[in-house]
Amino acid sequence: MMSVPQVTRRRLLKAAGAVALGGWPRCAVAADRGEPEQRVRVKAIERSILWNGRGGGTTWFHPRACMIPAERGPVAFMTLQSITGSDVFGPVHWSTSTDLGRTWTDPKRIAALGRHPARHDLTEGVCDVVPEYHARTDTVLAIGHNVYYDRTGRLARPQLERYPVYVVRTPDGHFSGASRLQWDDPRGTAIYTCGCAQRVTLPDGRILVPLSFAPKGQTARSVGSVLCAYDGRALTVERRGNELSNGVKRGLLEPTLAAFQGKYYMTIRAEDGHGYVASSTDGLNWETQRPWSWDDGTPLTMSTTQQRWLPHSDALYLIYTRKAEENINVMRWRAPLYLARVDTEKLCLIRASERIVLPLIGDGVNNARHVARMGNFHTVAATADESWVTVGECLPDDDWRGDVLLARIRWSQPNRIHR
Repeated sequence: MMSVPQVTRRRLLKAAGAVALGGWPRCAVAADRGEPEQRVRVKAIERSILWNGRGGGTTWFHPRACMIPAERGPVAFMTLQSITGSDVFGPVHWSTSTDLGRTWTDPKRIAALGRHPARHDLTEGVCDVVPEYHARTDTVLAIGHNVYYDRTGRLARPQLERYPVYVVRTPDGHFSGASRLQWDDPRGTAIYTCGCAQRVTLPDGRILVPLSFAPKGQTARSVGSVLCAYDGRALTVERRGNELSNGVKRGLLEPTLAAFQGKYYMTIRAEDGHGYVASSTDGLNWETQRPWSWDDGTPLTMSTTQQRWLPHSDALYLIYTRKAEENINVMRWRAPLYLARVDTEKLCLIRASERIVLPLIGDGVNNARHVARMGNFHTVAATADESWVTVGECLPDDDWRGDVLLARIRWSQPNRIHR
């Protein structure tokens, strides 16, 4: 069993949200604000390092966890993979924790999610994997997408056809072979993907999966969702919804879903200085997307970076990055990570609720090349009392070093949707 490394003294010098010499605190308490019916339900944020990649060894990336129920308490199951260059990822690995994320097993390779030879002297791998527990079948369904590397090991340009790839972890801990999610739609002949995406599992066991897609010859992607059947072995598309588009650069990317109080919400990465949000009454037919803004109407400035939902039974939160004074020269403003509560009626963020989940480490104005980027993160409702945000740091100018970080979001009242 791997112990959680202790935060060093140098890394304790930075208070949440403040600029200092480096490091970040293990704990920061966030007080409730606002009217009683609008009060923030984040009681505290506790931070820890899971794998110390800054100190040497493997730099793990894309750490994403789900919770598997067990008699002696939930088992946290995480997928992750190494990073050695821009979008250059090693085989997918897995790790588990039986003490609510305090210690983790050494990562082990998932054989079906490695690399193998492909056409045109390319090597095919899998990345952007997201595992989710499926209660009806007592399995973990892990979905990513395929990716191609050239003979030098770099990301191949252009890519061949890209599509979702998944494996199933059975109740006895075995992994299936890799399967392709078949989506026979002319709008996705070049790419259709749900990599990095949060999905929604319905009470009957079917799964709403968001997709970003484009046909051959078109650069800008659209987004939508499909309803899939899943029997513990195969994932198959049953229905598809409408299409949301944006013609700027690569269009709309990496949509992710949440269900909250009878409605569905999609948050979307884009490349026009915004992130977007859309809502739906059935999870398939979406209202036109709108850019994320504060509750006073001021738009948030974002730069081609993901957002993630942090659902609570009594409130919906968003985890995100944005432009700020302290990160002005950080690539795509990918630090710090922020949290804010969503006004689900107005589809905006409540500015008074914003907190820093994981602070920027270093100087994002004068020495931004040595500030760790945190653009690929994930959330999970771990227990009724806490939810997690996990992220792998990325320091390209420092030999791609970086730690795997865990932020525990402590709730002031129980979260009835934890899973």
